[in-house]
Amino acid sequence: MIRLAIIGTNWITDKFIEAALQTKHYHLSAIYSRSFAKAQMFAQKYNIDLLYTDLAQLAQNPKIDVIYIASPNSLHFEQAKLMLENGKDVICEKPLTSNLQQTKTLIDIAIKQQRIIFEALKTYYLPNFKQIQDYLPKLGKIHKVLLNYCQYSSRYPGYLNGENPNTFNPLFSNGSIMDIGVYPLNFAIGLWGKPTCVSANACLLQSGVDAHGSVLMNYDDFEVIIWHSKVSNSYIPSEIQGENGSLIINHLSVCQQIRYQPRQAMEKDITVKQNSNEMYYEAETFAKLYKKRQINHKGLDYSLIASTLLTEIRKQTNVTFPSDEG
Repeated sequence: MIRLAIIGTNWITDKFIEAALQTKHYHLSAIYSRSFAKAQMFAQKYNIDLLYTDLAQLAQNPKIDVIYIASPNSLHFEQAKLMLENGKDVICEKPLTSNLQQTKTLIDIAIKQQRIIFEALKTYYLPNFKQIQDYLPKLGKIHKVLLNYCQYSSRYPGYLNGENPNTFNPLFSNGSIMDIGVYPLNFAIGLWGKPTCVSANACLLQSGVDAHGSVLMNYDDFEVIIWHSKVSNSYIPSEIQGENGSLIINHLSVCQQIRYQPRQAMEKDITVKQNSNEMYYEAETFAKLYKKRQINHKGLDYSLIASTLLTEIRKQTNVTFPSDEG
């Protein structure tokens, strides 16, 4: 069994723990939180008594194999670095780090230490994402792609009322492209790799992060348009258009439903059944990497491309984080 410890006590951590335990490859061994009271409350659900408020102590525990990091974006780098340097494998929530230099450094450390660093970008590992990959050749020559993810943040009313929530705070390396836009961006990377060029626009809040924006990625003979927002909802699907047909995807981050529309035939629903907890597949994938001790894996390429693009998009839209200065 993989002896798992978690950093962060929020809803996404709950969801990952549930997924990991479903795979039957993991044993939840320890919980870290800056607040001991929060750690205790979280631990009660899982009958865990090994609690930490000191990251160094957690990193030095020889009975922990893997650390799952679900802290604010700005903390990913230092926490993952500490764990890797202490011989732990790391599963880190997206985005892996705040910028490209941090991502390169983490990967270099992981390879040097012969540890696995794995960005928990669930979309890549979904059965329905594989279905999309399998159907792409049926579309013929691709010309236009619209990838759409706009979701009104539950923290936005608080921001409008003068609060300073993490999700709209540059100190935490957050904003629309980092939190929401990262899904369509990685969706494109998983299908077509790195674009030849990228152009981005965004509307910034007074806090300095982007409220919403758009990204145009050119792949020589076709283009991908990304819409992302944390201050409005969208109800239209994403679409991949080819000369012979199109794929229509609802809620692309989880590939909730996929329809194949041939140019001269009836539409067909090609959705396959997925686990109700879509994080199951990323937990299963990491367990396979762990068993094989596969340090160099495809996810590293995805993370480097995503980090390159996110850093460039922020540069073009004038979104800067304190970590960019380091």
